[in-house]
Amino acid sequence: MRRATLFTLLLWLIALGLGAWTLAQLPLAEITNSVRSLNPAQWIFWLGLNGLIILLLGLRWQLLTRALAAPIKLLKLLAIRQAGQAVSFITPGPQFGGEPLQVYWLYKYGMPLRKALLALGLDRFFELWVNFSVLLLAVLLLLADVGNNNTATNSIGDWQTMLVPLLIFLGLMVSLAWVLITQPQWINDRLERIAARWQHNHRLNTINQHWQSLGDDLRTALRTQKLHFFVAILLSLLGWAGLLGELLLILHFVGIEANLHSFLLILVAMRMALLLPMPGGVGTLEASVLWSFHTLNLPASAAIGLIALMRLRDALVLLIGLACLRASNSANAPAKTIAGI
Repeated sequence: MRRATLFTLLLWLIALGLGAWTLAQLPLAEITNSVRSLNPAQWIFWLGLNGLIILLLGLRWQLLTRALAAPIKLLKLLAIRQAGQAVSFITPGPQFGGEPLQVYWLYKYGMPLRKALLALGLDRFFELWVNFSVLLLAVLLLLADVGNNNTATNSIGDWQTMLVPLLIFLGLMVSLAWVLITQPQWINDRLERIAARWQHNHRLNTINQHWQSLGDDLRTALRTQKLHFFVAILLSLLGWAGLLGELLLILHFVGIEANLHSFLLILVAMRMALLLPMPGGVGTLEASVLWSFHTLNLPASAAIGLIALMRLRDALVLLIGLACLRASNSANAPAKTIAGI
């Protein structure tokens, strides 16, 4: 535990140091001007778009809880999701950290523990699968266009050697989703073979029984609620469409009308920066924006405005998440017993 605490502290010091160094290179007056340049209609549209993205992802989670026959009200799920996102933002790692608290709150609101684990696991699976699929597709589109852009060739490298492994990885992710939805019995047979070694140990056998119950819930949902899962994929894609639209909107706010190549390069740089183990991408996101704008010969003032607006949005979402975290911790809920597992 002490090592984990020291590691977290070290990452925060590195992140804050990188962020401070990045901000030191930026004229703060231009950042203020970028924020003030938005008119009320632009503020309303931008914040409304972010609210719509959060709502779509909340609806996806609610759909998954319904598929597991353990529905939770949408407002509660939105509060749990934003509280967990706030914890994930301030902890090291690529968008992870708040999941244990989310499972606890689902259980606190009446969902059996195994279904809480399964509901969160499915939600994260959909999120990661779609996120990485869209990211890899963007990389493939970007690399396929490298031959038409000498500057991009210098900045990205030999795209032919990268194209095949990326296509293979993307194909594996699509295959994994197809097997999960259409071949649940095949997954069950493999899990039972792995669990066979637990049969002669009492404690491990108890774990196996809980695992089997969780597997039964998953198989039942996959067999009887396929429409829910397809709609969940659709909601995930709509959420990503909202994220892409928001980036286009912010670029428009700072005076950049990016073509497809420029947009993809900025997008990939930012999303890759968020995968690094820095809390909230502090420092790495700023560096990625400055690098991509420099590579594309775009004005530094626009990069500053983009960073300012994105971090302002992050601050607002974080404050909302912390408020949800406080509300979730203080909410009274009926006590549970281990029998609810």
